[in-house]
Amino acid sequence: MNALKSLLRPLLLASALLPLTGCNMLLLNAPGDVAAQQGNLIIVSTVLMLLIIVPVIALTLIFAWRYRASNKAAVYKPDWDHSTQLELLIWAAPLLIIIVLGAITWVSTHTLDPYRSLSRIKPGQPVAADAKPLVIEVVALDWKWLFLYPEQNIATVNEIAAPVDRPIQFKITASTVMNSFYIPALAGQIYAMPGMETKLHAVMNQPGNYEGFSANYSGEGFSHMRFRFHGMSQADFNGWVAQNRASGKTLQRADYLELERPSEKEPVRRYGAVAPGLYKAILNRCVDTSKMCMDEMMAIDAGGGLGLNTNALAPRRRGDLRGGPVVTSAMCVTEPTATPNWGVATLAP
Repeated sequence: MNALKSLLRPLLLASALLPLTGCNMLLLNAPGDVAAQQGNLIIVSTVLMLLIIVPVIALTLIFAWRYRASNKAAVYKPDWDHSTQLELLIWAAPLLIIIVLGAITWVSTHTLDPYRSLSRIKPGQPVAADAKPLVIEVVALDWKWLFLYPEQNIATVNEIAAPVDRPIQFKITASTVMNSFYIPALAGQIYAMPGMETKLHAVMNQPGNYEGFSANYSGEGFSHMRFRFHGMSQADFNGWVAQNRASGKTLQRADYLELERPSEKEPVRRYGAVAPGLYKAILNRCVDTSKMCMDEMMAIDAGGGLGLNTNALAPRRRGDLRGGPVVTSAMCVTEPTATPNWGVATLAP
């Protein structure tokens, strides 16, 4: 019997540890500096909380054993109800931990703000004053990811790449429903919403092939909404860009409207050129040229809305028989100009 117990004990221990072999520790040991800082924040916060949790659990077990009914040697004080020293100890320790956690949260919230430009590439290596971030425009589609590189004038579907140790600036939006852009090796998740642009700054410090995905449920094809992120040397990245340009395809507005249709398990697609202004049109929900762009709508609304405010209207020129007053073209300009064009623009019915 003893031999059987000796044999079963290591087997039971091994079976208990078996599920842990599937754990991915990438989140706590990320190759990207921003994700690494976030992983360190998780570890520090957990350790600080365990400073209270572990002693409380241990003391609960100790007190239950020490003051069990069968232990006649334990001191019995049925009238005891207060100890100033014990109260100070019980409340002072959690209070100190809350203060420390609050300070860490305050500092890290500002340091790791996704909209904030990076101040360092890695520990001890600040971002050079003349460093230019790699801009990547991200569009969450149903159910795939579109990436636009304005500097390189290329686009890809379900694949992304960046040189190591170069700051990356993501500009993120969506075509229909809200999604969440997340590359665990690179940085924390940030939402992608239609008609809005969110931003994320990050950097990859080690070459490798990493997974990215949507962390927000968005419908039937959500589970397959995944892509690959490649961290590369600058030379390899230049080769990757050349590979995309060699596809010979141009992502036109009509191509985007077709790509925007819901589909699952899309293979990687490459485009060697992108139609001018496509990302801005996606953001303003007017890739279809028959629709008014959101920024134009907001400019008109800011001046009174569809000409209902008479201050936004201008009379027709003498001899113009087309009807009543019109909205001035200045109402449709999103950026102020030194010399406004006070022409006229006809209202759509």
